[in-house]
Amino acid sequence: MTEELVDELPAEAVEEAKARAATLLLAFRHGNQLAFDHELDVLFAEHAEREVTTLLAWIAAEAVRKAYAPAVGDKVLRAMARRAPADAGAVCVDEETADAARLIEAVAVGDVGEVRGLVATNADTTFLLGGLLQGVAMMLPFLPEGELAEITAELRRRHGGGAAHVPEARAGA
Repeated sequence: MTEELVDELPAEAVEEAKARAATLLLAFRHGNQLAFDHELDVLFAEHAEREVTTLLAWIAAEAVRKAYAPAVGDKVLRAMARRAPADAGAVCVDEETADAARLIEAVAVGDVGEVRGLVATNADTTFLLGGLLQGVAMMLPFLPEGELAEITAELRRRHGGGAAHVPEARAGA
């Protein structure tokens, strides 16, 4: 049986803080500045900064411990501390490397290697996916009548959204 200390978080609060830390890390890792800022705002509003900061530090320490020998891990952390930007509150983004047109062309011809390469070489998927979304939005007016409903119904079926049956647009043609 574990004993809960006075200043220690209850187990349920620890699990909630872990989920918050994971959400924050995912947003940071994928360069999603909006999601990152939103999660930070929620944490600040709820005054949960200490708990989540502790969990983030624990996650980072575990990652360093698993990736490096102790002496090497310390060297890596010291180098990171020296290189830390003055304002570490923002996710680094690089809008210039987000080539959504190449991504759309690669998807159109089924070039899986090109798609993977574009995603892997782009540290900020927010701009890449934003460009892809913009491209799709620009194509929507060119879809034949009823195709959009058919496509969205298929997506809902595939992803468990439970959409009602939509007749195929080409059925009456």
